[in-house]
Amino acid sequence: MTIKQVSVFLENRTGRINEVTKILSRHDINMHAFSMAETPDFGILRLIVSDVDKAVEILRNADFAVMLTDVIHLHCPNKAGALGEILEHLATADVAIEYMYAFAEGDMANIVVRPSDIERCEQALAAISE
Repeated sequence: MTIKQVSVFLENRTGRINEVTKILSRHDINMHAFSMAETPDFGILRLIVSDVDKAVEILRNADFAVMLTDVIHLHCPNKAGALGEILEHLATADVAIEYMYAFAEGDMANIVVRPSDIERCEQALAAISE
C-alpha cells in the first residue's frame, strides 16, 4: 500500500532530532516509524506519522525543510525468507529499491520501501497475492 513519508532535512548538530520529536509531541503526532540518514553536514529524518498534513504544516512553520514522498508499506510474516521472496518479485519486475527500513513486532514485520517506480512496485506486489 502506498503511504506518505515525511522527510525532514536537519543540520548535523546536537539536539536537532530532539527538536523535531518535541514539536511532533506537542501537537499529538505519533511517530510510527523513522529512519535517520546522515552526511557530515546534514541528515535526513524520514518519518511515518499519525497525521501527515499536520506534521508537514507544523514542521514547516518551525522553519524545518520538509518534503513529502510516496513510499510503499509492506506487512509480512516475521520469518526467515519472507522479505527475500518479496524482494525477488520486485527484482524480477525490474523494480529497484532506493532505500528501505523495517521493524518487526511479534510474528509480523513492517517494511517501508522507496522503490524506483511506485506503480510498477504496486503491480508486482499485487501479482504476488494473486
